[in-house]
This record gives sequence, structure tokens and C-alpha cells, in this order.
Amino acid sequence: MNIKALFSLFSFLIIMAVPAQKQEFRAPDYSLIKKNIEDKKSEFYYPELLKRLQRSDTLLTGNQYRHLYFGYTFQKEYKPYKTSNKAEEMTKYYRGEGITEKDVPAGIKLFREALEENPFDLRAMNYLVYMYRLVKDENMAQKTASNFHGLLGAILASGDGMKCETAFHVISVTDEYVLLNTFQMAMKSQSLTGKCDYIVFEKDQYKVPGLYFDISRFYGKILD
Repeated sequence: MNIKALFSLFSFLIIMAVPAQKQEFRAPDYSLIKKNIEDKKSEFYYPELLKRLQRSDTLLTGNQYRHLYFGYTFQKEYKPYKTSNKAEEMTKYYRGEGITEKDVPAGIKLFREALEENPFDLRAMNYLVYMYRLVKDENMAQKTASNFHGLLGAILASGDGMKCETAFHVISVTDEYVLLNTFQMAMKSQSLTGKCDYIVFEKDQYKVPGLYFDISRFYGKILD
């Protein structure tokens, strides 16, 4: 089985690992998040939270992941339109172009470096879990998967996606596609509706006709 086929299987399995989401949701209060992440005495103090994420701390709480994900927009490193200088190499792995299992160790190094550059590249994080499992490093696979699920959970807890007013909040357009891919949902089209991206599905393909994503946090920002 080649790398691409293995990843398709893994993508199906990781869906089973995503924790069931409660129906309650709450849009991010950016003013409160900013206050909390700047408070050195707070459990949400950003420099410390980010260190915990980068060392794959599995004890982070849902609220801490919420502050990590949405709090990143207050950091000078936050550049929602920036493309990684490793993007071309990473794309070869995503597409499975000429990639075999002997390339996995180099891939792990590549994706770890990408996450050092952008700790919230959810697609890279998801793929890194898969590669850890290929080399049977279950410890790192579980730790990285825990971080992935925690950050994805922050998005899922921010809305229900049924209308723009209750949209899922994201800090990057690519996170919309990560969520869709995680749940194996294929889009038909995409349009801008107010402050939201609206992803349309084929008629009767899923239980909902589409999903709304609130992109107000980065829409209109100057390209980096």
C-alpha cells in the first residue's frame, strides 16, 4: 500500500478519534481572550501556553486550547495569508507524489519544522500524526493527535455552522478545509456571505446543505 492510500485510511480512522462535541457553543470573546493571555498570573498567559503546545502537553484543557487558537491572532507571528517556505515540499507529501515509506523520517523532520514556523498549521499537525504512526512512534502520535483534536475542538465549540450568526470561527481559511477533510465532507462551491465563508455541499449529500465559517478575524487584513 502506498503512502497516499495509507493516509486515506488514516484520515478515516482519525475521525473516530475526534471527541464528540457538546451542543453548547460560544463565539470567542476576543477582548477577554486578549486580557487573559496578557496576564502573567493567568493560566492562559500566552508565552507559557504556547510552550506547552509546542512540547505536546496532553494536559491542556479545552479552554486553554481556545485561548491558544484564538489568542494566536494577537501575536506578531500571526500572518493568516503567509505561505510556508516549505509548502512545495509539504505538498509532495500531501499528494503522495513519489513518496514512499523510506521518505517518512525526512517528512517528520519537515513537518516538525513547519510547525515551529506556524504552530497552528492544523493540516501539517494532522499529517504529522499519521507519519508518527507509520514509524510506530505511538507516543508522539498520541501527543500530537491530542493537540490537533484540542485545537479543532476550539473551532467546533465556537459555533454550529448553521448560519453566519452562529458560524464556526476560524483564524485561517485553510482551517475550514481541515475541518471538512477531517469529517470527510466534500464541498460543491464556496461564497462570501457578509463576514462568513459559506461552503455549499451537493444537494442531499449530508444532513445540512452547507456550513458557515466566520472569517472576520482575518478578512481584509493586508497580505503578508
